[in-house]
Amino acid sequence: MNIELYNTLTRQKEVFQPINPERVTMYACGPTVYNYAHIGNARPAVIFDLLRQVLCAVYPNVVYARNITDVDDRINTRAADTKVAISVISECYTQAYREDMEAIGVQPPDVEPFATEHIGQIIGLIERLIERGHAYEAEGHVLFDVSSYEDYGQLSHRDRREMIAGARVEIAPYKRNAEDFVLWKPSEDPLPGWESPWGLGRPGWHIECSAMCAEHLGEEIDIHAGGQDLVFPHHENEIAQSRCAFGHEHFARYWVHNGFVQVESRKMSKSVGNVLLVRELSKYYPGEVLRYVLLQAHYRQPLDWSEKALDQARRTLDRLYANLRGHNVDLAEGTAPSDDFLALLADDLNTPKALAEINRLGREATNCEDADQAEALRQKLLANARFIGLLKQDPEAWFTWRPAAMAEVDPIKVESLINARQEARKNKDWAEADRVRDQLTDMGIVLEDGAGGTRWRVMEP
Repeated sequence: MNIELYNTLTRQKEVFQPINPERVTMYACGPTVYNYAHIGNARPAVIFDLLRQVLCAVYPNVVYARNITDVDDRINTRAADTKVAISVISECYTQAYREDMEAIGVQPPDVEPFATEHIGQIIGLIERLIERGHAYEAEGHVLFDVSSYEDYGQLSHRDRREMIAGARVEIAPYKRNAEDFVLWKPSEDPLPGWESPWGLGRPGWHIECSAMCAEHLGEEIDIHAGGQDLVFPHHENEIAQSRCAFGHEHFARYWVHNGFVQVESRKMSKSVGNVLLVRELSKYYPGEVLRYVLLQAHYRQPLDWSEKALDQARRTLDRLYANLRGHNVDLAEGTAPSDDFLALLADDLNTPKALAEINRLGREATNCEDADQAEALRQKLLANARFIGLLKQDPEAWFTWRPAAMAEVDPIKVESLINARQEARKNKDWAEADRVRDQLTDMGIVLEDGAGGTRWRVMEP
């Protein structure tokens, strides 16, 4: 089966042809561990975990690396603000990231390199760039000379005049070119630092990924992945460093980038106050609900995160689990998805069509009157859904799941107030019914009136 991927480098969808089919390599830029992961961080983790799954279904050996950036000025700032050691910050948020990704069904990568564990490789890579005339030392810094690499801008399709504004770098007087970027910078106590030929210092962000990628996957790899925001300057700079250091025609053959996440059609930002953390959302929704929403839009398109989308995903998963409830579906561990389902994902990870197929199978199984045929449909449904990280729980466990936030809620009091509201509505005392509903709202309870009665849940923060 062919896998087709949209290649940011060529701006077109291409048939994936690995360098070595016996060892397919993929690298994804992981988190900078200075805070908890938000849903924007979760999207690439889910998408590229799924891409790894698709690759593994076709090729015998896939090596997937996703790094941890544990030396960065944002980590230093967080440590200074909280008055704790830098290592405490990076270790705390690394563990939190792993826990949050596990909660939404993301499998650990095959390799998880830390920047601080590759300082020797980083220094060696910088020395190589200097020797080849692509980098220079200036006032304790080492910078990449962009003018030495004529293909600079091939990934982002920008000319050098546009890059000065887009690079978001300080135009320091020691730079030969305004767009030259830092490979190594000096450090002073209490900032982290390592001895180098250029004095005590620490690496720049871009060089870290080039060094870790080369160490674990090779000088030339098949796929490099990350968020759309990394195309420039981060991935552009990685290409420049790696091609100039190793002399290959490519650094990565295929570049795959996911689109941004918006919240209620607005850009997610601290200033707006709509940054949603995975661990906070997980208190109110099962991890599979979060994962379902992250898969609803095609990965290259913007994803609009909303309470409506969460509620719809929960109801959809309720229906699918209800379809399996009471049926002992015999599915062996590692059962492969159906060929037609895998073909949907092999077409540039078309998750909207894949989810539509899962829902179609659920409807057919519900409406099927032939017991054997219904059993076969449920087996196919479960194999396909589990391949993309859904329907992995026992149905009874799914329906007995309660939000962690409910530990702070008295369910007896909530049910009592709901009964009081129902009585008021029965007596057409609308004012009293509204008063009770407002009281529940103040308690953080959301009511959902339907044909089957009134359901309630804890309000999302």
